[in-house]
Amino acid sequence: MSTPSATAPSTQHAPVPPGGAPSRLGSFGPVGLVLAGGISVQFGGALAVTLMPRAGALGVVALRLLAAAVVLLLVCRPRLRGHSRTDWGTVVVFGITMGAMNGLFYEAVARIPLGPAVTLEVLGPLALSVLASRRAVNAVWAGLALAGVFLLGGGGFSDLDPTGVAFALGAGAMWAAYIVFSARTGRRFPQADGLALAMAVAALLFLPLGIAEAGTRLLDPTTLALGSAVAVLSSVLPYTLELLALRRLPASTFAILMSLEPAIAATAGFLILGQALSVTEAAAITLVIAASIGAVRTQVGRGKVRAQTPEA
Repeated sequence: MSTPSATAPSTQHAPVPPGGAPSRLGSFGPVGLVLAGGISVQFGGALAVTLMPRAGALGVVALRLLAAAVVLLLVCRPRLRGHSRTDWGTVVVFGITMGAMNGLFYEAVARIPLGPAVTLEVLGPLALSVLASRRAVNAVWAGLALAGVFLLGGGGFSDLDPTGVAFALGAGAMWAAYIVFSARTGRRFPQADGLALAMAVAALLFLPLGIAEAGTRLLDPTTLALGSAVAVLSSVLPYTLELLALRRLPASTFAILMSLEPAIAATAGFLILGQALSVTEAAAITLVIAASIGAVRTQVGRGKVRAQTPEA
């Protein structure tokens, strides 16, 4: 797991080197982190769907969060002293948001297919991108991504289970909140300490729910092994990568990058769950990718202009 050193500055944007041009990491590093996290989380989500018959939706969430919390706490060994009430408040809310996002999403994919669930969920980050951005062009990229999202859903979701749709939309709202509090946590805690503590909060909240639904099935060795794999793919890797990315990438650009999630989910669904892509779905993926590339190019270009502008 790649984390900055303890002395690294916890800033949202990467520092500009003496030459004036932004560093390669500052321009493209955060984008690569987000994309890697997206691939990991969607393939983990596809694996989780195969685990649900064994442990149920809440059981899978409990296993995922608990295993991820144990791994992160052992690796990060976060310091518990020296934090303000605001720091602790931020990490607790981050943990609650994380747990709610996971719980709502897995309840959704227990009722509707993975692709439409992620398509609906990504509406949360898209809404955040429009609200958080101060540039009109980002609204254009968000609109293009939104068109792709609805196209990926076949132009409508009337044939889907209404409860599943509601859960997916709720997960999208929590995803938007996750973006905000992940950035705040990353600025207040060194390395991935805040993430480890927030994951522990989320695990403690969902463990009773998982036990109530799955009971002793959670102790089955195969279930534990699959749950641990889901935890690494869907929690440990992506949340760490996204937390590090949000230290250098504005929330608006990060949110539009999340538009790639339906495309990644569709690919994971095809490779793991045997869900084939239609021509319409392929066209939707193209729109979503175009919107994400446009958002990234806009942000990188903006960073270069800032770096070349002399101080007043």
